[in-house]
Amino acid sequence: MGTLLLLFLAVAGALLAGAAPVSAHAALTGSDPAQGAVVDKAPTQVSLTFSEKVALSDGSVRVLDPSGKRVDTGKASNVSGTTYGVKLHSGLPDGTFTVSYQVVSADSHPVSGAFTFSIGAPSTTSVSLSDQTAGGGVVGGLYGFGRYVSYAGFILMVGGGAFVLACWQRGAAVRAVQRLVVSGWVALTSATLALLLLRGSYTGSGKVGDIFDLTLLGQVLQTKAGAALVSRLLLLAAAALFIAVLFGAYVKRDAESADTDGEGADGETEKRGPDADRAIKKKDLTFGLAIGGTVVAAGLAASWAMAEHASTGMQAGLAMPVDVLHLLAVALWLGGLTTLLVALYRAPSIEAAAVRRFSRVAFASVAALTVTGLYQSWRQVGSWSALTDTTYGQLLLVKVGLVAVLVGIAWISRRWTAQLPETPEAMDTAETAVTAEAADTTDATDTTADTTETADVQEKQRAEVAAGASPAAGASSLAAASPGSNASDASDASDASDASDKGPEDAGDSRRAAQLARQRAAVATARQKRIRDADPLRSGLRRSVLAEAGIAVVLLAVTTALTSTEPGRTEEAAKAVTASASQRSGPLSLSIPFDTGGQDGKGTARLTLDPARVGGNEMHVFVTRPNGKAFDVPEVKVAFTLDAKGIGPLPVVPDRIATGHWTASGVQIPMAGDWKITVTVRTSDIDQATVNKNAKIG
Repeated sequence: MGTLLLLFLAVAGALLAGAAPVSAHAALTGSDPAQGAVVDKAPTQVSLTFSEKVALSDGSVRVLDPSGKRVDTGKASNVSGTTYGVKLHSGLPDGTFTVSYQVVSADSHPVSGAFTFSIGAPSTTSVSLSDQTAGGGVVGGLYGFGRYVSYAGFILMVGGGAFVLACWQRGAAVRAVQRLVVSGWVALTSATLALLLLRGSYTGSGKVGDIFDLTLLGQVLQTKAGAALVSRLLLLAAAALFIAVLFGAYVKRDAESADTDGEGADGETEKRGPDADRAIKKKDLTFGLAIGGTVVAAGLAASWAMAEHASTGMQAGLAMPVDVLHLLAVALWLGGLTTLLVALYRAPSIEAAAVRRFSRVAFASVAALTVTGLYQSWRQVGSWSALTDTTYGQLLLVKVGLVAVLVGIAWISRRWTAQLPETPEAMDTAETAVTAEAADTTDATDTTADTTETADVQEKQRAEVAAGASPAAGASSLAAASPGSNASDASDASDASDASDKGPEDAGDSRRAAQLARQRAAVATARQKRIRDADPLRSGLRRSVLAEAGIAVVLLAVTTALTSTEPGRTEEAAKAVTASASQRSGPLSLSIPFDTGGQDGKGTARLTLDPARVGGNEMHVFVTRPNGKAFDVPEVKVAFTLDAKGIGPLPVVPDRIATGHWTASGVQIPMAGDWKITVTVRTSDIDQATVNKNAKIG
């Protein structure tokens, strides 16, 4: 049992050890000033727009001047919707400013990043941006492992308890099953306490020394994630009471029912009234445990749903109960599977009816997982491209593959289950037939041991008689040595011997008898294990269930990684914004040939736009002849049009500064997009041409 649990956690730990830091679940989708923008005058505030609501604290948004000095007021606030801003001091100098932010997304994950904008013109800056990702480092790794342990504990506790109540009530008295469920409770409780302590450092500095900072702990308790963890601890107290009743009073009721059933079979019909009362009380207790356990399990599942992916985004009111149902189905399937595995390896026997009941429960759980999983996938992924182009989609495909493998192995287990005998008596008969030869061999060994013991005792008795031993002692020894002697006579003789004399030889006989009893118990245990292992049906079922459990460990690790990964919808939106913001790594340069149709009317207009981003830009137009020499034309006009947004044309009339060289400063691009740039060149009083070309700006 302990080996199985260690394997369960060790494999998962190895999988999570190489995992990347937790990805943010909220993305920066816009800012004002925009990333890389150059503005003419200093703004009064900097605003950030995220893909979902975020939680702010003091210092969540900081603005630093080129020398690294803070120029914000330090108090960030919600401007509107998912847009947040921080006021700036007046009288800011020209140069490049750095905006850094670290907030907590609505689904409880830390989000951090930085960008720059410039006032007047770009400049050098002394600000160094850290590569440390929020939620990473040692604290991030510990937090991720704690999340995995909490999921595993929930599955073992809820799934094990449900297996006992719904499928195998006799299993409540099996020590290995008790240890499994209690271990799940201990794991979930310990992990929840650890997450509560780690939370402040995880969403903040990321320093190990801040784990036990009581100030941070107080701040965590005021957040949604902190409230969810505290609620989980309170529900775990109720779960402890449930486990105590299940493995205490419930087992006692079950034992009393078994005893009274045996008395009724012997013909004591006068106890049928009390027996019926006990059966009713046990049924009521089972019903009460089922209702109470369901409420506690649903509450524990809700402690994840209210603080994870389901609590944010579209259709949150529907997504949270769906997520609760999904978690419960996972626990019933994988937790019940683990309990069945423990029963097959550690319990003396398990009824075929119990295995069949679990098979039906597992089928219903898989059906619920399919329906809820499809809805969650649609909600979090959003498009087919996100399945292959985002980390979330790729992990989801791996999870679907693992579930398919698990269902395939489960089908094999169902085939083994279908071959099990219908009744316990038939199962016992099959086991006896399979191991009859082994049992006969063991009996022969026991008989040889008994014969040897009898011969030794008889030899000792003759020696005592020859030495003048008391008749009572001789009678006692003879009674012990004779295989066919009456038990009561032997007892009387032994009592007489004890009354007359208790020598060293008697103490040695007692020790030898105790040793022989232990040997017989060991032989009986070994015989029982041989009977259990020799059953081909049980061995086949055990192998297939073990394979299922192995896949389930990996599946749980992938599921934990999914909950810590940015959803496909958000990742695609963030990529689009990032691509738009960083589309131009330098000035935009376009070469557009033209032909006015008149004499000497051919040439090329080369347009440059710097920095080719939202805000003010500097534009240059160079007009050349086909031989590459400057073309002195009388007029050049430019216009910008963003058809997708219905903006433009925005006319720009550049100034001639040299032969074939025209320029304009402060060309405003209001937003990023695929702009159509139109250039009109006039080569004479009557000859002109208008040409255009598309380019991404911003």
